[in-house]
Order: sequence, then C-alpha cells, then structure tokens
Amino acid sequence: MTPFLEETKPATGESATTEELRVLVAALMAENRALKERVAELERRLGLDSSNSGKPPSSDGLKREARVRSLREPSGKKSGGQEGHEGKTLRQVDNPDEVIDYYPEVCANCGTALDAAAATDYQKRQVFDLPKPQPIKVTEHRAHSCRCAQCGTQTKALFPDEVTATVQYGSSIAGLVVYLQHWHFIPEDRLAELMKDLFGVDLATATIAAMAHKKADEWTGVAATIGDHVKQAPVKHMDETGFRIAGLTQWLQVAATCLLTFYRATRRRGDLLGGVLGIIVHDDWKPYFTLEGVLHALCNAHHLRELRALIEIEKEPWASARSRFLRQACHAANLARRRGTGLKPGFLASLLARYDRILATGLAFHEAQPPPVSATHPDGRKRRGRVRRRVGHNLLVRRQTRKEDVLRFLTNPDVPFTNNQAEQDLRRMKVKQKISGSFRTAAGAQTFVILRTVLSTARKQGWNILDTLTQNPNSLTQQLRTA
Repeated sequence: MTPFLEETKPATGESATTEELRVLVAALMAENRALKERVAELERRLGLDSSNSGKPPSSDGLKREARVRSLREPSGKKSGGQEGHEGKTLRQVDNPDEVIDYYPEVCANCGTALDAAAATDYQKRQVFDLPKPQPIKVTEHRAHSCRCAQCGTQTKALFPDEVTATVQYGSSIAGLVVYLQHWHFIPEDRLAELMKDLFGVDLATATIAAMAHKKADEWTGVAATIGDHVKQAPVKHMDETGFRIAGLTQWLQVAATCLLTFYRATRRRGDLLGGVLGIIVHDDWKPYFTLEGVLHALCNAHHLRELRALIEIEKEPWASARSRFLRQACHAANLARRRGTGLKPGFLASLLARYDRILATGLAFHEAQPPPVSATHPDGRKRRGRVRRRVGHNLLVRRQTRKEDVLRFLTNPDVPFTNNQAEQDLRRMKVKQKISGSFRTAAGAQTFVILRTVLSTARKQGWNILDTLTQNPNSLTQQLRTA
C-alpha cells in the first residue's frame, strides 16, 4: 500500500496552508478507502468454504462449522423410507442350506421320554451367516505324453491357456486381490495381512502389484473402447482433480455418462481429452471452451455456490433473485423431464426473459458502484489494461456471455442441472489418495486408471464386480450398454 501520509506530510505550525491540508485529507481518504477494500477482500476470502465456492470440503479445516446447510430446497417429506418404497428386510427362505432339529427330552407334564417320532409340529428361526473361510485350494494340472501304438509317435498334451507357470495363483484369487485393492482401496500391506488371515495365503506386496498390472494389461482394450463410447455420447460430464504421481502434481481427468466412466492421467491440466463430440457438462473452467466441435452446459451447482457467497458476504440484492430463479427453473425442468415432455414454448420464453431481467438488474447495480481502488491511480486516473471488476460483476459478465450454456438444461431434456456425475466419479479418487497417498510411478498410475475405468463402468452397467474380474475382456466389450 502506498504510504500517502508520508508522501504528503505538510509543514508544521502556521506554515501549513489550506491547500496542503486539502491534499492531505484527500490522500488519507484514498488510503482509507483502499484499506477498507483490502479488508473486505480478506474477509471475503475468510468467509469462503466448500458451501459457497468451488473449494473442496477438505480445505474447510478442522474448525469448520457443521455443514447443516444445503443447496437443496426442503422437500416437505418425512425422513426415512417413503410410501411405496420397496424395503429390503431380511426374510426367511424356503430351502435353507442346513436344518438343525431340536426335540424336548421329556414330557413337561409326566416326565415321559420324547423323541422325533413324537413330534407334532415346529416353529422355525433362520440365521444368515458366512461359512468359515476355507484354506486355499491347490489344483495340479498334468499334461501327459502318450505313445501311439500304431506308429510309435509320442504326443504331449497341452496345458490350458491360463496355466502358464509351474506354480501360479488362479484367476479367482487374483480377481479378489484387484477388487479389494482397486475398488475398496485397501493398501498392499494390509491386503497381504487380510489374505493371510482369511485364506492362509502368504502374498508378497510385489505379487499383489503384479496381479494388478496383469489385469490392467488385459483390460487396456476394454478401457479404450469405453473411452471411445464416452467421446461419442450425446451428453457427457467432464472434470479433473490434482494427483501426486512420481513426486509431481499431475492430473486425473474423468469423462463420464450414467453408464460409462473413463479416467485418464496427464501431466498438464489443460491437456484435455481429444475427439470429444456432442455436449459436455463442466464447471466453467476456461480450457474446456477451447475444445472444438462441442456444445457446453455449465454446472449450476457451482453457480449457486458462487451466488451464496454474494448473498452472505457481499450482501448483493440481485444474487438472491438469481438463486431463486435457478432453483425454480431446475424444478420446472425436472417436472417436464418426468412427464417426458419439454417445457412449453411460452413458459420457456418467460424464463429466458426473467433471466435477462435479473442479469440487467445485477449489471446496473455494479455499474452504479464506484470502481475498485485498485482500478485507479491515487490521483483518480484509470489504470492501463483490463479494468478490475468485483467478484459479482465478473460472474454477471460471464453468465451474460454464456447464457445458452447456463440454461441448456431448460432447452435440452438430456442435459442435467449440475455436473454431479463427474464430481461423484472423482470423489472416490480422492478417497484413494487419502488412504494410500500418491503413486510412485507413472506406470502405477496408468494401471490404476485402467482398472478404475472398467470397474466403475461395471458398477454402472449393473455387473457383479468379482465376476467382471474373471471374465474374458472381449465378452466385456460386447456386453457394454451405451444408452
């Protein structure tokens, strides 16, 4: 901050003139205004958290308030299961695996001995439990050589394709290891302990890593096919998050639909997935707009969080009206989607006009405000270059430029209101990072993204994860549903 007071210090005593005092007062007022603006900016930063900005929840810190607020409006419904909801209560089965019969030993009245022949009826209770884990099963494969009685030629039998070594682990145990490590994120050391405690098999961590690398090699083609389907999908969600790989901050990107998930690791955040067609839903990050041949749909959950900050911190009146508009527009679009029809043209036109009115109100509000101190010199002259705007003003300008992208959920029923699909697919990746930390090598990160691509897609397709890990990769590709 420029020390105006020192620069304009007047003469002492009676030599101070009125003009010098006027200059001093003006300098003090300018400095006071700059300090107030700086304090307001710092207070604003302190007031930002994951509920009113794009900051992740992990950045809120340990002293954050309980997150009892939500962007969702109250539904008016009671908590718990709703009327008509199909419950999943444990029920008895008709054919239990084991039946244990109990008979009274003597008559309760006279003491006569009783046995099964005297039984008249019974009551039953069933206990659902797991059998005790069985020790590992060893199967020996023997390829015999036979001599032909006719010509004397000796012919040797072939081993099955999957039996390649003199001693090896089978596909079931490898599938379980990959499932626990890459779906449930159990670290290698703990996974080795678990396998030993449950099945008595003593796996080295290097063996566990080799199982994952082998499965990733088998699934490379499946993951590539999933990526091609995502690129060609009419609507897909895209997002990215930082990942530590080989000691550097790199990026994990996701492109997803409700049936497909494709992950990729890249050194540069702006190195986006190429060959994408259709509509991409994202969070208004500028590099997405450099993709050619696509339409954009912006995440309005981010929009609402930015508005919340303007309502709670800056106290800007237009932001409340805009927040209400977005919620009501979302509700109207959801109702139309459930009915299987689009919004009526007249109603859609009224929503678009209301959007413009709120936008104009917000712009008029900011244009009436004095420019920020940092936008002018101490003497009042404008600074060269781009004029600095307030946060709310910048938001309005962006939303004015991207009106179609903000409201695409109103004009296209296939476009959702938010980018939650991509954010949910990335959230598990942050869980992995918290549990196991970073990747030591780029090869390890590549193994992880291939396995997670197929496993996440399998879950969305409704496949059993363990069965997926033991199936032929070609059959997985053929079973993929894209719509």
